[in-house]
Amino acid sequence: MGPEHAIILAGGIGSRMLPASSLVPKEIMPLIDVPAINYLIAEIKDAGINNIHLVINEQKAWIADLLNYNNKNIDYLQNIRKDISSNILNPLENMNLFVHIQEEQLGFANAVSYALDSIDGPFLVLLGDNILMNQHSGPMTDLGLTRSKASLKLVEKFNQNLRPVVGLHEVSDEELSSFGVVNKSKDKVIEIIEKPAIEDSPSNSVLCGRYLFTDDFKELLLKYPVTEFGELQSIVIQKHWIESNGGLDYVDLDDHEWYDSGRPEMWLKAQIDHALKRNDLENNLREWLNQKLSE
Repeated sequence: MGPEHAIILAGGIGSRMLPASSLVPKEIMPLIDVPAINYLIAEIKDAGINNIHLVINEQKAWIADLLNYNNKNIDYLQNIRKDISSNILNPLENMNLFVHIQEEQLGFANAVSYALDSIDGPFLVLLGDNILMNQHSGPMTDLGLTRSKASLKLVEKFNQNLRPVVGLHEVSDEELSSFGVVNKSKDKVIEIIEKPAIEDSPSNSVLCGRYLFTDDFKELLLKYPVTEFGELQSIVIQKHWIESNGGLDYVDLDDHEWYDSGRPEMWLKAQIDHALKRNDLENNLREWLNQKLSE
């Protein structure tokens, strides 16, 4: 059976986006006119999952309150903007939202652990500040458009082999030292190197904020405790899968644009790139940019 639950990790303080993130959490910063989290929830829904677990710190708990408020008042919102897809305007439509308060910042795997008492079986994990998009459209057009197939691809891969799956994306040489870089062979991940130098990188494919973990993740949290492995706990667990009989599968997501609302320069580029791919914004923006660049 495929996963029935997805976790969105949104507990970080967003230090690189300060001072903006002190007032607007990076997970709800708008990609032009749509909050980042709306895209993530829609992506999960399009993967056939309707149970979402939001792992969040206490200071951000109001995000869940706002999502629930909009869900309850969707008729009012849609009366104002009938031309906006309900899937984008109200991502929680037909979804169940569970909120888990993260008490300490002890790394990726520890953040996931806050939701696990409510989950049985395999589950998706999405980083709340990472958008993966392969269809670019404003909320007012192509109302039924599936803007991201990233989570669906992980689910489909899992259903083939029933093994844990990670999403990968290629980056430039200069960016490799910011990510977990993987070595691939025979459709499996065979090595993960955390934040390597260029000369030590086995490829340009990196972990890109999409994961599908199997139920044994709970046991592995105890086998590789955060008190011993710290923020590398998740990498150690993934290496355990690599070295086990089953292995660790992957899907390449290079056909998706990868936007990160947690990094200022990348988020600025995301606004421009997405706008240049949207039919409703492209022409005017391109004309304005050409004019500015020629001055």
